[in-house]
Amino acid sequence: MCLSEKILLNCQPVSTCKPSQMAHFETDAIRIQERSNQREHSSALYLSSSFVFESAEEARAMFADEIQGNIYSRYSNPNSSDLIEKVCRAEGTEDGIATASGMAAMFGSIASLLQQGDHILAARSLFGSTHQLLTRVFPKWGITSTYGDISDYQNWDKLLQPNTKMLFLETPSNPGLEIIDLEWAGKFAAAHGLILVVDNCFATPYLQQPAKWGAHIVTHSATKYIDGQGRVLGGLILGKKEFIDEVRFFTRHTGPSLSPFNAWILSKSMETLALRMDRHCENAEKVARYFEGNTHLDAVNYPFLPSHAQHTLALKQMKAGGGIITLALKGGLPRAQRFIDQLQMISITPNLGDSRSIVTHPASTTHSKLSPEERQKVGISDGLIRLSVGLEHWEDMVKDVERALEQSK
Repeated sequence: MCLSEKILLNCQPVSTCKPSQMAHFETDAIRIQERSNQREHSSALYLSSSFVFESAEEARAMFADEIQGNIYSRYSNPNSSDLIEKVCRAEGTEDGIATASGMAAMFGSIASLLQQGDHILAARSLFGSTHQLLTRVFPKWGITSTYGDISDYQNWDKLLQPNTKMLFLETPSNPGLEIIDLEWAGKFAAAHGLILVVDNCFATPYLQQPAKWGAHIVTHSATKYIDGQGRVLGGLILGKKEFIDEVRFFTRHTGPSLSPFNAWILSKSMETLALRMDRHCENAEKVARYFEGNTHLDAVNYPFLPSHAQHTLALKQMKAGGGIITLALKGGLPRAQRFIDQLQMISITPNLGDSRSIVTHPASTTHSKLSPEERQKVGISDGLIRLSVGLEHWEDMVKDVERALEQSK
């Protein structure tokens, strides 16, 4: 078995593993690691804004991309290289870029690959800030978009325009947990010459690998499950080398670089991602099954519940159902607010993927900038609650939610 031993070449980690010798996900996430000449066992932290050249000629050659090496931490750093290699291996992608936040990754994946006059076809069910990029930011620069409903994806060819260059998806979606067929998306993008970008934040590379279905670019808010403890911000843009070369040029000169410290934290967090996701998924499914049919709720939504609209599809392309469930409370906004205020253990904060369970009211927070009509189209009702199920004992979560439901009547 390959243990992903590495050599240091101009401060760049180079794996000695051949693709056919790949270890399991859990092993790669632990054993892919930068090593210096100090014989450290745990990854070193490279808090340096720049790197020293051996000669003027070496400096010239690195700037000319004739040889590899670290120049400036806005370009690359051993800690970010560590993280990128781990997540690329997990996703099955050729190359990647680490960014300062998830939204920097979403922005960079679009801005680096499109130009004025281009058009994006996107799934309507998207994170609120991504919606703002498509509807308010990119139109300033002449990049337009059209939304397609996931339930009607068979007719998306009718939404294509002569200048459509990109297909942008999020699956499972935030917060509605809608799932789109990645196999279909890969074939659709290939048939129409589109760049397929998939936000894989909710699933993580442990549960789902969009690249194997034909995605050219896979993005992550590493702030969420990859960190897993609510400590640092980070983002990732991964994909085919020809596209990442364009992303790399864009990010080098616009500066959304990930700090070495955050990269170090995220790389170390990858070591426990599989373990954590197994527990998140196990807990979430137990909580979802417990509350399905509860008289205080109009609906419970979770991809691995048979009642989920795309349950069969979730089983096809995901290893497990993820750590997010949604609860549709009867009584709308007033009831939802009373319910949140009655929770004693579960945190009220606009994050997810944490070791601690978190509750969010999307209509008044993360998706509040959408109009009521826009929220209705993606299934965000005033009574919808997004529950990021943490690593606590699932019975304690159930008790907290059950108490809040009773006391918010």
